[in-house]
Amino acid sequence: MKGHMNTKNGDIIIENEVIAKYAGLSAIECFGIVGMAAVSVKDGLVKLLKGDSITKGIHVLVEDNRLTIDFHIIVAYGISISAVTENLMQTVQYKVEEFTGMEVARINIFVEGVRVLD
Repeated sequence: MKGHMNTKNGDIIIENEVIAKYAGLSAIECFGIVGMAAVSVKDGLVKLLKGDSITKGIHVLVEDNRLTIDFHIIVAYGISISAVTENLMQTVQYKVEEFTGMEVARINIFVEGVRVLD
């Protein structure tokens, strides 16, 4: 289901892919996030996603105009995962709600890997 808003001038439909892209761009700005991850179910390998492909590590579900966002992330080595994920949740919730006008009901984070930063 797509995001939907009614305004006095008409309806606004927001594609899930647009929400995922915005959420992903917001997420990679967060300290400690190296990038989004794509997990190959076939062989269990994790691939770091950047640029236009970051949405492959994000799944958006819209129910009753409330968003559930799943992130598959790779974090930086040596940084507290709980601090990184808490920052990610707060940042993404605020930015996505401001951007879409819809409530972010839930954010699920799957830490798929860790990378040493250069």
